[in-house]
Amino acid sequence: MTKVTIFGGSGYAGTHIAEAAAVRGLQVTSFSRRESPEQISGVSYAIGSILDAGDRARALDGADVVVVAVSPRGDMAGQVRPAVAALAADAAAAGVRLGVVGGAGSLLQSEGGDLLMDSPDFPDDVKPEASEMGGVLEDLRAAPEPLDWFYVSPADLFGPWAAGEYRGEYRVGGDVVVRDAEGNSTISGADFGVAVVDELEEPKHHRTRFTVAY
Repeated sequence: MTKVTIFGGSGYAGTHIAEAAAVRGLQVTSFSRRESPEQISGVSYAIGSILDAGDRARALDGADVVVVAVSPRGDMAGQVRPAVAALAADAAAAGVRLGVVGGAGSLLQSEGGDLLMDSPDFPDDVKPEASEMGGVLEDLRAAPEPLDWFYVSPADLFGPWAAGEYRGEYRVGGDVVVRDAEGNSTISGADFGVAVVDELEEPKHHRTRFTVAY
């Protein structure tokens, strides 16, 4: 049985990943800094932070893969990038696969084009967060070969404000944002969670970033 640990397992993306993983019968442990108000059947919950070395060690212990689904906002701003770098080094030494949920801001608007975060329509208040997660991707790309990692960016429109409904489908892209025929880039939390768990169960992306959208 695949053993998965999720940092930020009580957040929007983390909750959907945990739920999809539990439904598949994976052994799931969710780490969050505070007790999760709503707990999913089949998921074990622990209090812990990616910023703490001891908690990172606990998360890696016995895991097949650790997924980071935390955002560098509020008091976490500026701290997520070095914490993921430290976790990546430890994961490489432990032989544990690492997955990181990043935002859409570091995706390209078109092949060879500008970053989504550089679009005039991209919210200014989200740019620092997008920039830090872009830095996380840069660090992973420079990580030594023993580390098996993947970085997944959701669609441009993704979050509790656009939760959507489960469709049981999604499309996969690389570094360019995926849009539908009307130019929209969306995905529900439920389908995003399924997409990540599909990658956990049948890995197709090694040491690379991919994106998912309708």
